[in-house]
Parts: sequence; structure tokens; C-alpha cells
Amino acid sequence: MKFEVLGPITDVEVIAVGPGIRLRAHLRKAYGRGRWRKLKGIATVRLPNGALRRVELHWHEAHGIGKRDLKIKRYLEEP
Repeated sequence: MKFEVLGPITDVEVIAVGPGIRLRAHLRKAYGRGRWRKLKGIATVRLPNGALRRVELHWHEAHGIGKRDLKIKRYLEEP
């Protein structure tokens, strides 16, 4: 599902670092070597149907590579 992040991502927390990341081999193969971290945060997104929702996002990030594999983990409020 495609979505667009509107505004900043707030309340960012690190979930896992280095060997604690299950997809580390995939991340290295797809995007290159780096100190990979899995993070989560809160943001407002625009869904494909045009609706604006506040969601919890999860993603992977490495210095010099940036945010990759953004995923909506859960919706925080009802429409």
C-alpha cells in the first residue's frame, strides 16, 4: 500500500540495532553496508483513497543511506 508522509515524524524510538535486526542481510544486499537500526515514530499520512490518518510507522535507517522500507504498523485514531 502506497502512502505519503505529511509533516515530520515525531516520538521516534529505536527498536533494534545491528544484530538485533532480523532483516539485516536483506538490508545490506539491497541498500549496502551501514549501521542499520529499526525505528518507530508517529506521523500523519495521506492514504491512496485521500484520507488523512495519524499512524505509527516502522522503518529501517542507516547513516548515509537514510530511511528505507517505511511501513504503517497501526492506525492511532478512528476516522
